[in-house]
Amino acid sequence: MSEVVLDASALIAMLRAEKGADAVAAVIAGATISAINYAEVVTHFIHAGMPEDEVDAMLDPLPMTVVPIDRTLARAAGRLRALTADLGLSLGDRCCLALARREALPAWTGDRKWKKMSATAGVEVVVFR
Repeated sequence: MSEVVLDASALIAMLRAEKGADAVAAVIAGATISAINYAEVVTHFIHAGMPEDEVDAMLDPLPMTVVPIDRTLARAAGRLRALTADLGLSLGDRCCLALARREALPAWTGDRKWKKMSATAGVEVVVFR
């Protein structure tokens, strides 16, 4: 059973052993991530020059659930635009928030500005670093 929804920033921080990595590692077995946020993580490491097979080998063993973005979740993420526009949140950010809201789970991110709209969006936000 999932306990948290990870933003791409949380998973990247864990994989790069950045500040807060231990906190994310402690919840990875009970974590969920949207397919959009997962794609952001893949993109990050490919852009950094890591070969595709190494990215796959790093991510595949992780004990987390990757959730596809269906019509309902996509609609919910799109509707969050009005609440998050002033903060500059991306589509990936909104997908994370929409999934967290749907599953009634906290959204884990490294982005402190999410806290400014968490109550309005109806999502508990945990800044892991």
